[in-house]
Amino acid sequence: MTTPVSNATLTGMPATLASLAPWTHALLRIGAGLLFMQHGLQKLFGMFGGMDGAGATVTLVSQMGVAGVLETFGGLLLVLGLLTRPVAFLLAGEMLVAFLQAHLPRGGVPLENGGEVPLLYMLVFLFFVGHGAGPVSLDARGHRP
Repeated sequence: MTTPVSNATLTGMPATLASLAPWTHALLRIGAGLLFMQHGLQKLFGMFGGMDGAGATVTLVSQMGVAGVLETFGGLLLVLGLLTRPVAFLLAGEMLVAFLQAHLPRGGVPLENGGEVPLLYMLVFLFFVGHGAGPVSLDARGHRP
């Protein structure tokens, strides 16, 4: 049998959860940036097994090389919360291109074509385009008087 929850407990809950917003905003930004950076480090430096599992890297002057630069340094800028809106816009575009070029030709359903990760990244980046880096960021620090 469950214990009933009082109205007083329910009334205070939204305010308590809302107070976590700056920290959850930062957690999403930093977490997405760190995870995204791994893809770039894999392409550019052969980390995490590289492109072939044996540490292979991509040619810097190629589409995959550009992707690696965007992922590594764009991810770092997201982690820092610096230039977040324009960087997130570029990264969202990169993920749309990745989905259209690499995943959509394998079929239309993201779960079947492996495209759910780039689409999810794209949605997260579009959140930052609209909402910015949040108060726990270098962007916010630059706007203080």
